[in-house]
Amino acid sequence: LTLLLAAMTLTFLIVVATLPAIGAFVGVQVDPLLLIALLVCLIPTTIGGLLPAIGIAGMNRALAANVLAKSGKAVEVAGDVDVLLLDKTGTITHGDRQATHFHALAGIDATQLREAALLSSLADPTPEGKSIVRLAREQGCTTAEPDRADYLAFTAQTRMSGVDLEGGRRIRKGASDAITAYVRELGGTVPAELPGRVEQVARNGATPLVVCEGRHVLGVIELSDVVKHGMREKFAQLRAMGIRTVMITGDNPLTAAAIAAEAGVDDYIAEARPEDKLARIRAEQAGGRLVAMVGDGTNDAPALAQADIGLAMNSGTQAAKEAGNMVDLDSDPAKLLAVVEVGKQQLITRGALTTFSLANDVSKYFAILPALFASTLPAMAALNVMHLSSPRNAVLAALIFNALVIPALIPLALRGVRFRPATATALLRRNMLVYGLGGVLLPFAAIKLIDLFLVSVFGA
Repeated sequence: LTLLLAAMTLTFLIVVATLPAIGAFVGVQVDPLLLIALLVCLIPTTIGGLLPAIGIAGMNRALAANVLAKSGKAVEVAGDVDVLLLDKTGTITHGDRQATHFHALAGIDATQLREAALLSSLADPTPEGKSIVRLAREQGCTTAEPDRADYLAFTAQTRMSGVDLEGGRRIRKGASDAITAYVRELGGTVPAELPGRVEQVARNGATPLVVCEGRHVLGVIELSDVVKHGMREKFAQLRAMGIRTVMITGDNPLTAAAIAAEAGVDDYIAEARPEDKLARIRAEQAGGRLVAMVGDGTNDAPALAQADIGLAMNSGTQAAKEAGNMVDLDSDPAKLLAVVEVGKQQLITRGALTTFSLANDVSKYFAILPALFASTLPAMAALNVMHLSSPRNAVLAALIFNALVIPALIPLALRGVRFRPATATALLRRNMLVYGLGGVLLPFAAIKLIDLFLVSVFGA
């Protein structure tokens, strides 16, 4: 846009600079003051005056949604993203996974599985861990918290957690592949029944956690989560705008596929680690696409910094908030969808007003120049379709129109053009029809009316 405005300004500057020579050639004396006024009304000042208002309004709309944008450019880029990377938990689902069932393997007492699941979750601060303890207690497990225990926290690398107790008892719970590898490292064997149990839970859209004690697999914990209402419709709107959605989850591929199908996302990354996010962002950007993502942890900081739009949660770490170019004060991961809509509205507003302004500037050129030479060159009189009273009044009417049109458009720039999910082709067609045609016709009508007013007040 900057290059286009500079090119138009240079073009009009050359036109105005050569008018005295052209006028002298055809015997027309052009007043220098008139030339300066003509240049002022022809150069593209309208969009230049509106762009700051559009940027400020975009940041204000983001702030109204409790999103702190670090720059107006960030809001604008949000409207131009091609790919959204969304964490499943808390964004697509409610993020409140609850233990709903214990599936003991053949030959394993259900009581033994419940006790092992409870012990491995006593120090787990997550909602999932607390729900496992609660379900075990509800089903009659009365095991007390051990006096001496070494608890192991879940990490993205090990993908399991657990507890080491006195007497050499080692209990672990986690992803199926992680527990399988752990059991085999200890010299144990994985029951043939386990993959079927895991697949059964995963196909229902739940998350399976496998529990083992030492080198013996005990069973599977079923964690259920619910997809947020209206997510499929939101993703359909984003798809209509040409935006592809990618769900990121630590779940196994079967669970990820079930949730992705229910939510309506375009793609998913299962069993994802923090470095997988960064690799996917770089791969998308290498293909020429703009990427947006949400994060809250220190391990998300590299991906947030790499993404074109990084939305950090206010409840997240300082590293994440510094890496992102937006901060959600509500710490709602689903807010990324609202940010995209705000950015789209800003882009649509900028596109619409740019189309209007450029059409308006070109239209003024063809409205004024014929009036300057119509009295001297009969051939130019045919182009003076508005029959403006005089060259002086024509330029003065254009100056007055310029002075009125920018303040008149500022409310629209601040309010924004109404956002409707549509493809880029549909938006371009609408802008050209409404704002392009309006920008061409309005100067002719307005300059003619102002000219009539000047004639009635000051004479021809």
